[in-house]
Amino acid sequence: MKIKVISRNPNTYQRETVDKRNKIVRNFNTPADPFRAQTEYTRALNATKLERVFAKPFVASLDGHVDGVQVLAKHPNRPSTVFSGARDGQVKIWNLASRECQATLDAHRGLVNDISVDNNNGENFVTVGQDAQLKYWKISSVVESQQKTPAHSIAIDGIVYGVSHLSFSSDFVTCGEDISVWKPFRETPLRSYNLGTDTIHACRANPIEENVIVGCRSDRSIFVLDTRQDVPLKKVTMKMRPNKVSWNPMEAYSFTVASEDFSLYTFDMRYMEHPVQSHQGFTSAVLDVDYSPTGQEFVAAGYDRSIRLFKARDMTSRDVYYTKRMASVLSVLWSADSKFVLSGSNEMNIRVWKANAAEKLGPLTKREKQAFAYNEKLRETYKNHPDVRRIAKHRNVPRHIFTAAKEHKLIRDARARRDLRRAKAQGLDEEESYLPQTQKVMLGDAEM
Repeated sequence: MKIKVISRNPNTYQRETVDKRNKIVRNFNTPADPFRAQTEYTRALNATKLERVFAKPFVASLDGHVDGVQVLAKHPNRPSTVFSGARDGQVKIWNLASRECQATLDAHRGLVNDISVDNNNGENFVTVGQDAQLKYWKISSVVESQQKTPAHSIAIDGIVYGVSHLSFSSDFVTCGEDISVWKPFRETPLRSYNLGTDTIHACRANPIEENVIVGCRSDRSIFVLDTRQDVPLKKVTMKMRPNKVSWNPMEAYSFTVASEDFSLYTFDMRYMEHPVQSHQGFTSAVLDVDYSPTGQEFVAAGYDRSIRLFKARDMTSRDVYYTKRMASVLSVLWSADSKFVLSGSNEMNIRVWKANAAEKLGPLTKREKQAFAYNEKLRETYKNHPDVRRIAKHRNVPRHIFTAAKEHKLIRDARARRDLRRAKAQGLDEEESYLPQTQKVMLGDAEM
C-alpha cells in the first residue's frame, strides 16, 4: 500500500543565501486554541494529584533527649542552629545541616521552661527553668570549648515561666509572678511590672517594636505591655486558657494565641475586643505556635499528637503532619530559612518536617524550576474547581483524630440549633441572633 504525503522542498521556493539561512515564515495572527481551558484544567488536575503523590513531609529525627522536649528556639543569625530544652533540665544545641548535636548542657534541675537567644549579636542565650534559676550562656564557649557551666547564673525568688529577648537588643524580659526587664550579667532586673496575683505563664517581645510585650496569665487574660509605661496598654479575657503566643514577624500589630479550646486566635493589638480570625482543626488543646519568617504562615502543636500548618488569614489548616509513634507535641518551631518545621514531642524526639510537603529538596535544574512554577500557577488558578479542591484538601488522619472531629462537629451543630431555638423563642430572627465565633470566645470588653 502506497501513501502519498504532501511535502514541499524549501529549495524550490526560497532563494539561495550566502550563509544558507532562510527566513522562517510565521503567522502571528493564529486563532486561539479552542481547547485551551480544557487542556489547562486537565494539567491542573494532574499537577494536584502528583503533588499529593509526592507529599512526603518527614525529613529526619533528632535523637538524644531522654525526656519530653519542652521548648525549641532558633538562632536569629544562623539558620542551621537550633536549641532544644527537655523536661529533665537538659539543653541541646543542634546543627540542622549535619543533623548533629553540637553541645549538651545539664542546665536546670527540673524542666526547662524557656530559651531565648540574643538578638543583638547572637553570641549568647538565656535559659529559665522550674528550679527558679536564670542562666546566661555563651554559645562559643559551649560549642567550641565544651564548657558546661554558665557565664552567669541568678537565683530568682519565684519560678520564671518564659523569657524573650527584645528586638535588636541584648536586653531580655522574663515572666512569672511579674514581668521583669533584664540587662546581661546584672543581678537584679532593670525594672519590674507587677500586674496582679495571677501567674504570667507566657510572654513574647515584639520582633519589630522593641518596647512592646504580649503575655498570657493564668486568669485566662491576654495583655499588651509597653515597657515605657507602668500599666498594660490593653487586657482582654478569654473563656478558655491561652497557652502560648507568637508575634507575626512582618506585622508589628498582629499576634496569634494558642488556646485550650482546641483553636488558635489571631489578634490585632489595636482592636483587642475580639480576635480578627479563628483557626480551627485540632481535636485537643493547642500547646504551642510559631510563625514563619515570612509572616504568611504559622505552625501549631496539638495535644492530639499532630501539628498543623495554617495560612495567616485562613480558618482551616492547609496541612496536617503526624506519625504513628509521635506522642503529644509540646513545642514547634519554623526554621529561619522558612524551609522546615521542627516539632518536639513527649516521647523525647525532635522531628524535622518540610514546610511544603511535596517540595523537592536539593538543587534544581532550570527546567525543573520552570515546571514546578507552571504547576503551582495551574493549581492556584483552578484551586476552586470541585475535583481539584477535593484532591488538594483531602488528608488521611489517625482514627482518634477522625472520630474526635466527627464528635466535635455534632456538638457544634447541636449548640447552633439550641442557640437558634432560644433566639426564636425570644422573638429574634437568625441574623439578629448570630454571633461570630471570634466573639463567643471572649469575656467582656477590652480593658484599657
